[in-house]
Amino acid sequence: MIELVVGDITEQAVDAIVNAANSTLLGGGGVDGAIHRAGGPAILAECRDLGGCASGDVKATGAGNLPAKHVLHAVGPMWRGGNHGEPVQLASCHQRAIELAADLGDRTVAFPAISTGAYGYPVELAAPVAIHATQDAMRAYPDVELARFVFRDEATLASYREALGS
Repeated sequence: MIELVVGDITEQAVDAIVNAANSTLLGGGGVDGAIHRAGGPAILAECRDLGGCASGDVKATGAGNLPAKHVLHAVGPMWRGGNHGEPVQLASCHQRAIELAADLGDRTVAFPAISTGAYGYPVELAAPVAIHATQDAMRAYPDVELARFVFRDEATLASYREALGS
């Protein structure tokens, strides 16, 4: 099941929260900064031992002070016009997050709108990639029962709602 909500991803009562991370995994702005602030220093301490992460991949840490059990640090693509593998990398983030959640025994996952902030991926193009990749991954890993996409505004939610309907 896929849910779409407006809210604060750091407050979601799910097993795993997906972080829109950068390749260093050492914190940043936007969702990344919010997760590190709310989760506390334990998340960053674990991230330091992971050696970074490639675009399109996901690595897990504990969730520190967050209500979740794990944070899945997904490195989305930087938008460079759409002809540099961005859709494949964005799909991979969602697929790997569901796969990793299943490996960790997590049944519920909360996603942000990966790459649509500072990385500049147009929301209306990111939404169908994210939704379809997540649906495919959940079919492959049926132990993951819920993927909740959590957005900061109604406009982003509307793009994802449209993609979910297609």
